[in-house]
Amino acid sequence: MAAAWLTTHTRIRPTTLRSYQIHVDRHLVPHLGRIRLNDLTGRHITAMIDTMAATVNRYGRLPTPATLHRIRATLRSALNAAIREGLLTDNPARHIEVPTPRRPHAQVWTTGRVHTWQETGQRPTVAVWTTDQTAAFLKHVADDRLAAMWWLIALRGLRRGEAAGLRWVDVDLDAGILTIEQQRVANGSTVAVAPPKTAASRRLIALDQHTVRQLREHQRRQRAEQRTASRAWTASGYVFVTDTGQPLHPDFLTRRFRHLVHDSGLPPVRLHDLRHGAASLAHCAGVDLKAVQAQLGHSSIVLTADTYTSVLTDLLVHAAEATARLVLAAAKRNPERRHHAP
Repeated sequence: MAAAWLTTHTRIRPTTLRSYQIHVDRHLVPHLGRIRLNDLTGRHITAMIDTMAATVNRYGRLPTPATLHRIRATLRSALNAAIREGLLTDNPARHIEVPTPRRPHAQVWTTGRVHTWQETGQRPTVAVWTTDQTAAFLKHVADDRLAAMWWLIALRGLRRGEAAGLRWVDVDLDAGILTIEQQRVANGSTVAVAPPKTAASRRLIALDQHTVRQLREHQRRQRAEQRTASRAWTASGYVFVTDTGQPLHPDFLTRRFRHLVHDSGLPPVRLHDLRHGAASLAHCAGVDLKAVQAQLGHSSIVLTADTYTSVLTDLLVHAAEATARLVLAAAKRNPERRHHAP
């Protein structure tokens, strides 16, 4: 049933379809494929979840609650389709309990965490550089041909697919703005051009003067590469391309970033973690959370606050110091008095 259900999905994102396919092929069919649809019960599904929760993957790790939740959601969706087609009257996956997934909070690469990583190799699931570490990385990649892209992601928080899908027609360097109108989405070795992730992701992003200068220099370099490539050049119209004008595969950005981070000697972060850092940098610079939400293209300010405010170390320290100063100043204005019981 689940395999047949997949063939009906023609209007979903390629990455989502690929995720469904993995769930069906690796988990649902092996565990439930021999059970007739009408015989499927909640006990079968619970047994599958329990077995999966105790089985390590090819990397030697147990599946996370979020992974189990997504697989259960895929099965539930397929069984709902069976109900709509009259093949079932009830969804046995509806009441199955799965551990609630928790969004991992980003942690700053403090001196202590850097030492622990250097000694043990342990690192946070989601890690964010300090302002100084971000500046050190951007200085390290200043001569990289994609330096403007790293700067743009680190300061303005573009997603990987948004950076790969950015076109010159979406950029107005004179006005200092760009618009996110599309993204390039990887599906294995192929890449599809798709709308932004959500309606809120289709957004306008203001550019500071340094970023504008970075993009102008990048444009001059790209034109020089075009002259060198001559007839081999592909006029794709994208801002960030290969040295022959071909658009970039999003996975290449991830690999390139990983190599540059390793080469820099800085503690490791993922490419997507630069987006976390961009939010933190903006908020610490005095940008209110609502503006950060708009910059990142989040549909809810709750998501922005829950995901990123945990890394605002400098801002929280400043708030603590300011609160203490307020109380100490009040104490000086009001000398200590002895209070006597009546």
